[in-house]
Amino acid sequence: MWGEEVFSQLEDRKTVASAGGGSEKIEKQHAAGKLTARERIEILFDPDTFVEVGSLMKSRFHFPEADEKNIPGDGVVTGYGRINGRLAFVSSEDFTVAGGTLGEVHGQKICRIQDMALNAGAPIIMINDGGGARIEEGIDSLSGYAGIFLRNTRASGVIPQIAVILGPCAGGACYSPAICDFVFMSEKTSCMFITGPQVLKTVTYETVTKEELGGAAVHETKSGVVHVVRADDRACLESVRKLLGYLPQNNRDSFLVNEPGHACQNISIEEIVPQNSKKVYDVCKVIRAIADEDSFFEIHSGWARNAVVGLAKMDGRPVGFVANQPLHMAGSIDYDASDKMARFIRTCDSFGIPLVTLVDTPAFLPGIAQEHNGIIRHGAKLLYAYSEATVPKISLIMRKAYGGAYIAMNSKCMDADVVFAWPIAELAVMGAEGAVAVMKRREIEKNPDSKDALIREYEDKYLNPYVAAEHGYVDEIITPEETRARIAAAIEMLKDKSIPKLWKKHGNIPL
Repeated sequence: MWGEEVFSQLEDRKTVASAGGGSEKIEKQHAAGKLTARERIEILFDPDTFVEVGSLMKSRFHFPEADEKNIPGDGVVTGYGRINGRLAFVSSEDFTVAGGTLGEVHGQKICRIQDMALNAGAPIIMINDGGGARIEEGIDSLSGYAGIFLRNTRASGVIPQIAVILGPCAGGACYSPAICDFVFMSEKTSCMFITGPQVLKTVTYETVTKEELGGAAVHETKSGVVHVVRADDRACLESVRKLLGYLPQNNRDSFLVNEPGHACQNISIEEIVPQNSKKVYDVCKVIRAIADEDSFFEIHSGWARNAVVGLAKMDGRPVGFVANQPLHMAGSIDYDASDKMARFIRTCDSFGIPLVTLVDTPAFLPGIAQEHNGIIRHGAKLLYAYSEATVPKISLIMRKAYGGAYIAMNSKCMDADVVFAWPIAELAVMGAEGAVAVMKRREIEKNPDSKDALIREYEDKYLNPYVAAEHGYVDEIITPEETRARIAAAIEMLKDKSIPKLWKKHGNIPL
């Protein structure tokens, strides 16, 4: 028999490791409105499934003046378990230990769990709540970040990577979330910035608060860095669990088909979308009418609101929706909307998620600011993303589809698999008033009263989907009532779609 002291020593060491920075610091964490690293893991994973890895690792750098920095675990909890019954990996920074700062061992633990996730072909969730690089460990700390970024990049497009910001995330630490597929932030307790307020005040003489510089509201509405913002730790982690229900384990995983879903009852598309193309409506309501009931998970809801992207399910199968939003800027496409849509399209394509595009846009947004901020370059990202994607691509032209914006929104000649249109759809180079002003300028100059009749003539002749259908640019004109069934049938038909690719190292997207 083994001596009892063997087991008691192990138990003592594990107890110390699980205690983090101790009760006093845990109380401070709770007082700040945050949960501990281990409490977060308990919410994220299915009960009694989490297995910790590296709990007894310690910093090899000695701090005679601060022994607490040598607590086992070195400020991060790593391991794996089950989320919704499926394997997933996690790193969760512990702010109660040395402020969650990243040292050599801290970095090694995260790198190891990243390697394990990639080798197992399973998602990884990286919870950030730390003070950045541990200054005392110098270059060893910085090399830890380098190793993390390298693994983020290698895993990109192979396994889902989700970053959850539940406290400070500053300096180099920001770049790991930026490479991940999705970034979550808590509303009141999280912040992200490369350079903090104190340094800014010293170097650039700018005065700003943490929240004004890099709070959740800033990244949700202005920078577009964050994809989802929730009220607190628990809400963020529960949303991560929900999001994983739309994602495969890896890029070779087959479609996820759960129990068949059903359409939302008592929603009429005709009541949502006005026939008059100058009147606005909320395209999110259209998505909810098409998708399975209560399945729409919007991404980037606060940024570039003239476009809508998000995941949903149709008959239980995950689908990515990309749509113009007439409620904002009439659904025109600006440089931020181009980035938002292009990034989401590439994410869906990486993980084999079919794309459904809902089109109602008058143009790429004109203006000096747009041109000077690179609308050409940003718009090219959208064109590139759709052209490169090999997943099933289905488009529905709801109302306006004009000019270059029509082309960019997954048009037939950009390799859309199936294009539907409603009878009220308008496909043209431009709207009637603009077109008539160009085409019939001299006629109108001679007889100004003829303008209205010329506009009606143009609308009757060109602003309808039938010319496009006759020329093969629209596969079928359908009624709103048919929409859900026809899109679902197209996705089913395309589920085994396969396109041979030309060999290349990689394309050169116009970043």
